[in-house]
Amino acid sequence: MTDLESSITNILIALREDPAREGLINTPKRVAESLTYLTKGYHENLDAILNDAIFDSPNTDMVMLRDIEFYSLCEHHLLPFFGACNIAYFPKGKVIGVSKLARIVDMFAMRLQIQETLTLNIAEALQSTLGTPDIAVTIQAKHMCMMMRGVSKQSATMSTSSFLGTFQEHEHIRREFMLRASIDQLS
Repeated sequence: MTDLESSITNILIALREDPAREGLINTPKRVAESLTYLTKGYHENLDAILNDAIFDSPNTDMVMLRDIEFYSLCEHHLLPFFGACNIAYFPKGKVIGVSKLARIVDMFAMRLQIQETLTLNIAEALQSTLGTPDIAVTIQAKHMCMMMRGVSKQSATMSTSSFLGTFQEHEHIRREFMLRASIDQLS
């Protein structure tokens, strides 16, 4: 039994459950495997994820990927929060393979954190990776710590943003990004 499995067994005992009960016999192992998977972002490397998928491009117009779904765990309660991330940037001679944007979101989402930190981590990673100061990241998420316990607000959605470079400096560019991010369907 791993340290994590032993810890889960101790949690079950502290909750006045019987870890030897039929339905709980393999629970410590399953929870340990689940938590290891859900926090695998700690063991991922940005360079390995990119895998040389940065390409030369003459494009200087806004590049955007919307509605990148993600799942994360809040560092305060170890309960899930989940939602969608929107990313945009202005290339400075380089563009990134589109699937790498989603992989970067996943790498940072699969760590214990708060949504504000997740948003900023994604923006800063893209800024350093692409060599452009012009990055926008927004996240809209539902938090199980708000829904299942405490205030029990089922419809509350938290929004965070990180605007760097041109997106921070120019309101009209920020508005264009926000408009694109809010479009429900592509025409």
